[in-house]
Amino acid sequence: MKQLKEYTIPFVGLKQGVHQFEYQIDNTFFQHFEYDDFNDASLDVNLEFNKKTTLFELTFTVKGTVNVNCDLTNEPFDLPIEDEFLLIVKFGNEYNDENEEILILPHGDYEINVQQFIYELIVLALPSKRIHPGVEDGSLESELLDKLDELSPKEKEAENDSEEIDPRWDKLKNLLNDNK
Repeated sequence: MKQLKEYTIPFVGLKQGVHQFEYQIDNTFFQHFEYDDFNDASLDVNLEFNKKTTLFELTFTVKGTVNVNCDLTNEPFDLPIEDEFLLIVKFGNEYNDENEEILILPHGDYEINVQQFIYELIVLALPSKRIHPGVEDGSLESELLDKLDELSPKEKEAENDSEEIDPRWDKLKNLLNDNK
């Protein structure tokens, strides 16, 4: 995958201390990753880059909304996203990203690209089940919800079924009670 230049931070020229980077994320960012679950995205990512003598601390903070379809009704809605991620960057003999919270860059590297970390932060901040707020509070009017209500089993029918128990089951229950 080609790295986007605007997410590359050349850390060689940075002085020790805290540096701030801000990114505006929209759908074009996700098209680069061929991720098309969002109808639209409007996210702000703040990166606090703390350069120390032997390591870097990168704190990513994302806040904004993504427009997704509801898993129940397929109605689009704006889902608020807010999350934070801390990444420690150290130097070693070879590149190693096996640990999700520690990245090891080879000695001699002079820049770091953060696009993959931003992408993962946003995608992992999504809930596994996306439900329209109108479904939860009952205010959403949808043909699909009406059809689901129509096809759902009724409580009264379930009560009637429990009243008409086959008498053979009672005899089987007596067998269990006799063995005790």
